[in-house]
Amino acid sequence: MEDERRLYRLDGVAHVAGTIDEEPTRCVYSVRRQQNMPLHDRIIPYLERAGLYHLARLNAHWFWLDEPLVSAFIERWQLETHTFHMPFGECTITLQDVAYLLGLLVNGQAVSGCMTDFHLHIEGARPAWEWFEDLFSELPPLDKRKLYTVHFTWFHERFRVLPADASKETVRIYARAYIMMLLSTQLFMDKSANRVHLHWLSFVARLDDMGSYSWGAAALAWLYRCMCRVTNRNVTNLAEPLQLLQSWIFWRFPTLRPQGFDAFSFPLASRWARYLPTSDGKEQWIIQYRLALDRLTHQDIVWEPYGSLDVDRVFPQLGGVQHLPEPALNIEYLHSKDGRGGDRWFPTYYRTWHHHWDERVRSMLSVQRVPDPGPSAEYLDWWHRVAHRILSPGIAFANPRPT
Repeated sequence: MEDERRLYRLDGVAHVAGTIDEEPTRCVYSVRRQQNMPLHDRIIPYLERAGLYHLARLNAHWFWLDEPLVSAFIERWQLETHTFHMPFGECTITLQDVAYLLGLLVNGQAVSGCMTDFHLHIEGARPAWEWFEDLFSELPPLDKRKLYTVHFTWFHERFRVLPADASKETVRIYARAYIMMLLSTQLFMDKSANRVHLHWLSFVARLDDMGSYSWGAAALAWLYRCMCRVTNRNVTNLAEPLQLLQSWIFWRFPTLRPQGFDAFSFPLASRWARYLPTSDGKEQWIIQYRLALDRLTHQDIVWEPYGSLDVDRVFPQLGGVQHLPEPALNIEYLHSKDGRGGDRWFPTYYRTWHHHWDERVRSMLSVQRVPDPGPSAEYLDWWHRVAHRILSPGIAFANPRPT
């Protein structure tokens, strides 16, 4: 029971949920960069085969982030379960959400590797910059390179406009450049926001094979990683894929979504593409959003906005009744692993986890669907005992008339 009560922690560093009294108006800030490259008709077939065409269509929109709203959700993000801990139980962003909101493939090979000396682990290994020159027919100027990255502006200026008389090979080069920037700005951007990593060379080198990878699973894992890091009270910058996070909130919680955004197409994140949140009074908005989340009940979430999948901890989102979940798997040591700290090749070093992914079909759970999904009485009794459900101060719930 003692371990169950330790719900908010980050490798010995205080979780932001435990510091609300000291920093009640702390707000995360979004790190964004728009690719802003034309989607040429001759490039589209490569994007379709790669499973990235719908993401490219979303790329035409900026997707402003409601930072106070997202901050209120980050305060409820639990690292051990990768779920939001709400007053009524748990909910989270799933592969199903990624497929519907971003239109990404969720089945396929794992997107993995490492960020340092990655080229040494690829068949027929060559120096990374030699490989780059072979794929793009030129090298960036020295002042546009840094370690294994290329400055964003060089890619943008060099490959923004496809020549009208481009050969088939030139089109492939521009398709590689578009995909490199798309991945770096829409799915896997880090807090620097101005670099395109050469790690993606191993994927764009085989354009016709890119559709065999689960880009949706990789994007979800990256979002999980970003949220886990920003729960640290000392981290305030939140990177991509933010349109996935905000769209998930709006689709799941009707009382929190902006009004007047009823027109949309696939992928479903397009519904909120033109939403422009207010930039005034963020300090007060975070307090109001926190209180709004504290007052939510299981009837305030749309458990099934578009379908069902199989997981363990968020059964109501899949049409079932939430039972008591298994204890959380403590994998804190993995939270610091992102490939930057060395040249360990993830498919080898973390072979066991890759094996779990490859055998994912064998791990599917069945959900007994019911007309009114939600948490069971047994689960709610357990949740009220172990969870840190309310984050606002008690006075926020008191009768305001005497004041």
